[in-house]
Amino acid sequence: MEEKKLSKKEIWESILEDLSFIYSEKVFEETFSNIQLYKIEDEIFFILVDNEFIKNKILNNYLNKIENISEKYSQEKISFRFISAKEIPKEEKKIKKEENKKIDSSDYYLGNLESKYTFDNFVPGMSNEFAFEMAKKIANSEKIETNPLYIFGSVGLGKTHLMQAIGNHILEKTSNKKVLYIKADEFIEDFINKLRKEKIDDFNDKYRSIDVFLVDDIQTMSEATRTQMEFFKIFDYLNLNKKKIVITSDKSVSELKNIMERLTNRFKAGLVVDIKKPDLKHRLDILKKKIFSIQGEGENIQLKKEILNFISSNFCDNIREMEGALFRLLNYFQIYKLEINLKNTKEALGPLLKSKKNVSEEEINSEKIKKIVSSFYNINIRDLVGDKKNSKYTLPRHIAIYFLKKINNISFKTISFIFNKKYSSIFKAYKKIEEKIEQNEELKKVVEFILKKINN
Repeated sequence: MEEKKLSKKEIWESILEDLSFIYSEKVFEETFSNIQLYKIEDEIFFILVDNEFIKNKILNNYLNKIENISEKYSQEKISFRFISAKEIPKEEKKIKKEENKKIDSSDYYLGNLESKYTFDNFVPGMSNEFAFEMAKKIANSEKIETNPLYIFGSVGLGKTHLMQAIGNHILEKTSNKKVLYIKADEFIEDFINKLRKEKIDDFNDKYRSIDVFLVDDIQTMSEATRTQMEFFKIFDYLNLNKKKIVITSDKSVSELKNIMERLTNRFKAGLVVDIKKPDLKHRLDILKKKIFSIQGEGENIQLKKEILNFISSNFCDNIREMEGALFRLLNYFQIYKLEINLKNTKEALGPLLKSKKNVSEEEINSEKIKKIVSSFYNINIRDLVGDKKNSKYTLPRHIAIYFLKKINNISFKTISFIFNKKYSSIFKAYKKIEEKIEQNEELKKVVEFILKKINN
């Protein structure tokens, strides 16, 4: 399938996103967080900045990087012109203001969805498979069986991706549908503005004309009682008229605070699905998919398995954080022309690791189990997880598999990845050692002894 060409606005958004991965949060916040795409004329992007200081800072330190990034997203050469607010002629400001008032409402629906969020580039796994399947079902179905689809989970796990994938898929099938994606705090702001201007009728007309209503981060509507009342009316109107409603939150419905009970009851009456943190194997799948998509843009990326393992083991809190680490690493190697190895990977990602717990409890326990079992049997960890067939290695290997399943409750799929073996082989090894422990009193004592060491 031919890749969709990015709009000029999407090119600029992609450039900003890359900059947020390349530079530290402090640098990005101070330099790039408030700059805006003002206008485009003949492949010249006019970028509005707060003041002359920021303008000069970008021109002197970051312009080359911005131009290099732009080449990833556009075949045409893009030039960038940075202007401060005081450089915009007063008359042009006035014209711009009038133009904004006349924006065709159809653009409003299309403009809020990012084309990069699709079902094709979402990576399903045990942590999100049910949510993924339900999202696809709702996107493909003409019939409204239940409203809303309520997706909840921690930050950076893919809720927004799934929600926008629904909108993009529906627009791809039927472009005449009015699909609106909006964050809850933007909805609040829109309501307050219309209230001040006494344009509540316009507000209601806009939201009641929607076919697919996608509301992100509903928990931010907490305590906004007046807005909640208006949202409830719109929700009920759309629901009665068989329009699709999708809501996301970082909290389950029962955990929502200061949200009207009649609203939470509506949410509970819909389809509630959760997205959990991905396990090690799933995180690796996500990394590989991201690398594959970057390669599709013409980049040649070859990362060894040990590097992928390091990233996925150390950045396990959310997907966004892990992908950010990958982008930092790739740009670090490119800028400093370093050999792509584990030592340089640790150096590149060191600043990101200092401010967080390095590995999850699951990975810590897994490493501890492998270390204690291999030490007890006087073999190295490489042989423990390797392919040597004699009993000196197979027995401790099976015991390690047993503990990983019993203590950590890790899935057989993940264990199969840790040992680089087929799922069926891991399952058979586990059943075999479990049976041996039951039948062999001496082996049972050994297992109990190792277990005490693991628990200490």
